[in-house]
Amino acid sequence: MLDKLHKIITKYEELRNQALQPEVFQNPDKAKLVNKELSNLEATYHIAVNYKKALEAQQSAEEMLKNEQDPELLEMAQEELDQAKAAIEKADQALTLALLPKDPNDDKNIYLEIRPAAGGDESGLFGAELLRMYLAYAQKMGWKPEIVEEQLSDIGGVKFVMVKISGKNVYSLMKFESGVHRVQRIPETESQGRVHTSTVTIAVMPEAEDVDIQIDPKDIQMDTYAASSSWGQNANKNQTGVRLHHLPTGMIVNIGDSKSQMQNKEKAFAVLKSRLYQIELDKKMEEEKAIRGNQIGTGDRSEKIRTYNFPQDRITDHRIHQSWSNLPYIMAGNIEDIMDKLVLENQTKLLEASMKGA
Repeated sequence: MLDKLHKIITKYEELRNQALQPEVFQNPDKAKLVNKELSNLEATYHIAVNYKKALEAQQSAEEMLKNEQDPELLEMAQEELDQAKAAIEKADQALTLALLPKDPNDDKNIYLEIRPAAGGDESGLFGAELLRMYLAYAQKMGWKPEIVEEQLSDIGGVKFVMVKISGKNVYSLMKFESGVHRVQRIPETESQGRVHTSTVTIAVMPEAEDVDIQIDPKDIQMDTYAASSSWGQNANKNQTGVRLHHLPTGMIVNIGDSKSQMQNKEKAFAVLKSRLYQIELDKKMEEEKAIRGNQIGTGDRSEKIRTYNFPQDRITDHRIHQSWSNLPYIMAGNIEDIMDKLVLENQTKLLEASMKGA
């Protein structure tokens, strides 16, 4: 174990020294890579340092118990040994989790897409509520949400909305939101008080970087159009909206939220790259079904992952078979406990898989 801890500590200290070298900090690309690796290893490094100190304290206490005769010193040594053993057990658990396989996309920003599915207007209205929930949660987490594209119905429901959320470890938490969200409640338009069931589809995609996806310009057909507001009124008579058609996949991206055609073009290409990157991730998951079976995963878009039952004031996540009450509180963006439980369950499954493979 000491050898493993030594490797972690040495690696972190080497990276820290490397980050201070002129050839690194004067090169933005190199500095970004080194600092990213340093940041990813930081928590594990601190666990390793504490683990090593606890092991050394254990060894020191055991030697004292062997060599001392004084009752008071022996009592003190036993207390130190008990404390060291407790610290070792805690550090061992923390290190085991820290060394689990990492999703390389966990520290990336995301694009969140919300689309109404079954249920007509009620589905769109619930989609708008989910949007407000995620925006409030993002603000609580210190993330930066930005609505990239938004199409609303005449009654305020969502037809389609795309949000870019930037911040620390956004994908690591939000990836579990992909899938079908089902709502059961009495719509405002329901005169006979019947409970309706509607669904909304959520898609979460990591923001793709240039190193992730390369797009051949010959594969793109670009058109411009007069951008309009989310309510349908003409917002700009100039051709500022950008429509990208990716010929190999047939994928179409429309972005017209900015008054600048250049900005809309940049956003459209960023969205297209992330969608194409998600296709690659889906293919990889399909090829690694054995691994995916041991994780919660990032959620298939057709999978029903959660039910929001308003008459019973209950929200249920079907992947971890757990329910919460106080729906108004949760819908106000207070979904931390749900996220924590999903992360814990995923870590547990990964740990079980690693133990089987050991």
